[in-house]
Amino acid sequence: MLDSSHGNYVWRMSTGPHPDFASAVRDALAARTNHQRAAGQQRYMKSALPYHGLTSPELASALRPLLRDPGLAMQSRAEWVATIRELWDEATHREEWYAALALAKHRAYRRWVDSTSMPLWERLIRSGGWWDVVDDIATHLVRDTVLAAPRVEKPRMRSWANADSLWVRRAAILCQVGVRDRLDQRLLGDVIEPNIEDPDFFSRKAIGWALRDHARWDPAWVRRFVQAHPALSGLSRREALKHVGAAS
Repeated sequence: MLDSSHGNYVWRMSTGPHPDFASAVRDALAARTNHQRAAGQQRYMKSALPYHGLTSPELASALRPLLRDPGLAMQSRAEWVATIRELWDEATHREEWYAALALAKHRAYRRWVDSTSMPLWERLIRSGGWWDVVDDIATHLVRDTVLAAPRVEKPRMRSWANADSLWVRRAAILCQVGVRDRLDQRLLGDVIEPNIEDPDFFSRKAIGWALRDHARWDPAWVRRFVQAHPALSGLSRREALKHVGAAS
């Protein structure tokens, strides 16, 4: 890896986290702290972790130069994974979780968003346990892996749809949001059906969201699915048919 200490670049091998990336992230976030906004964000998200109070554009602006800095680049998959975990596991503020996901999704490391990384995504989903991080992981990291390796990942999504964790199940339901006309309708049905009678709001909302997203491309299929599953909750049904109506 290129180490930019004192302006000198030297090649460095590491299987642990990057020695400077997490601290650079923390310094950049702390420099932009807005305590008043932070308190409101923490209340809204019901977060045990406090916030620094950055808006989404401010967060992106803080992280962009760090992700582009060659001295902070990841040398290997092992270092990338270890740095994601360091930011996540040692986070003192919720924006550090968002920074971990930004690192995971960064285009420079797309080659490592594959089936080997899926256990890490599941770990983050389980430990994050809330919609903001779970949905980001599901609709980017998990989705991209399902698209890249369908023979491996579609069975995994069917397994996740029956998991003991609400958030893992939600990720399975949402794993095709945004794929447009590449969506596998059989897979969508297979991950929704085990969760139709789940009373939890977040499961019901996810079902509705996934169906509503697909309705943009095949509204007739979504209508038929809703009609064929009368046990769908009112919330799921309303969300699914929001833009297409219930008529056949």
